Amino acid sequence: MIAPPEVVVLDEVFDDLSDGRRFYARNELWLGEYFWDSLLSDIESLYLYAGAHPRHFGLYKLIARRFPYAIYYDIKGAAVVVFAVLPMRRDPSWIKKTIAGRS
Repeated sequence: MIAPPEVVVLDEVFDDLSDGRRFYARNELWLGEYFWDSLLSDIESLYLYAGAHPRHFGLYKLIARRFPYAIYYDIKGAAVVVFAVLPMRRDPSWIKKTIAGRS
């Protein structure tokens, strides 16, 4: 049996997720929690589908299923490293600058 990769999430990713949760919770409290759970589920899908996504700004880019967010990650040996979870509606230069500061 092939062992699944290890998924490593940078501390900054939790800040990204918390920002998104607060944004959606302003509309409805449950929506913030749904955002959090949904994005974590998308990150967990990397155990199976890491490397199957297109590259953008030098990293793999997984588009979240239910929210306009993208998960930026790379494969380092046997580990999948998640660098950022960012809103896709932001200015692309801001996204590129944010990713460059983390990778």
